[in-house]
Amino acid sequence: MAVYTDISDEELAELLARYDLGQAQTFKGIAEGVENSNFLLETDRGRFILTIYERRVRPDDLPFFLGLMHWLADHDYPCATPMAGRDGELIQTVRGKPAAIVGFMPGLSVRRPTARHCREAGEGLARLHLAAEGFPMRRANDLGQEAWAPLFAGLKDAAEDLKPGLAATIDADLERLTAHWPAGLPQGVIHADYFPDNVFFQGEQFAAAIDFYFACVDALAYDIAVALNAWCFEADGSFNITSARALVAGYETHRPLSDAERNALPILAHGAAMRFFLTRLNDWGATPAGALVRPKDPLEYERKLAVHRSAADLVLFGDRP
Repeated sequence: MAVYTDISDEELAELLARYDLGQAQTFKGIAEGVENSNFLLETDRGRFILTIYERRVRPDDLPFFLGLMHWLADHDYPCATPMAGRDGELIQTVRGKPAAIVGFMPGLSVRRPTARHCREAGEGLARLHLAAEGFPMRRANDLGQEAWAPLFAGLKDAAEDLKPGLAATIDADLERLTAHWPAGLPQGVIHADYFPDNVFFQGEQFAAAIDFYFACVDALAYDIAVALNAWCFEADGSFNITSARALVAGYETHRPLSDAERNALPILAHGAAMRFFLTRLNDWGATPAGALVRPKDPLEYERKLAVHRSAADLVLFGDRP
């Protein structure tokens, strides 16, 4: 989350006139993340999040994202529900940009997840995959494996500036991922950005998932790999196998993995680390001046790539816990 487009009181009042959500009482920007402009909105009828879509989000994808959130909420999955305007539409415009208002979800994200948090997060991810079954819309993963080499082609100088010799290392990684990327794994709707800041807890219990703006149809196990990278590395760069076991065990309480999915986790985790390294590298030098935003350090994921490179079977945990 972030703020690239600030809006005036008059613009907010004009936007709210298109809804039946009451009068604004509190309105403030949320300065986190790198993708969209986000605001906490409190009215006399409740609390909401206003998102103005920027940069990487294509307007044509919004019906998928918002439709998925509605579907999940209708199937008893805890996520923010998009609010329809008086015209029945989920998508409005602010300063010519698409925007939406969703319900506020209670709970807190955790900065340093414990193994218990990881188990709960794994359960929440499996519940998401199951709740999304039957969702009729489709969206390809435009940041999937086939996109990585073309994306890196324009970032080689940035990689060298970040760390001399890194461009050649990333090229070798990309060759390996292309040669060994698995096919035929079970597919479905995935979150694709299931990071700790996109998961809420109440106490140590999973409460909700938010920020579905990378959701797409891809291998379900790839979503687990994204989560393993996001939840199971310590601040010193080491991989916490206890937390990883807990996350996968939590997932399997609702949806057991096939042998093919489990065996694919190492290459999927290597690829998931590549995806986030590349997009962070791209964002590192592309943040607009004056934006209330903290671009995320690509070196965090460069270090995770190094771990996967040196221990290719790291996320294979042997027997199921």
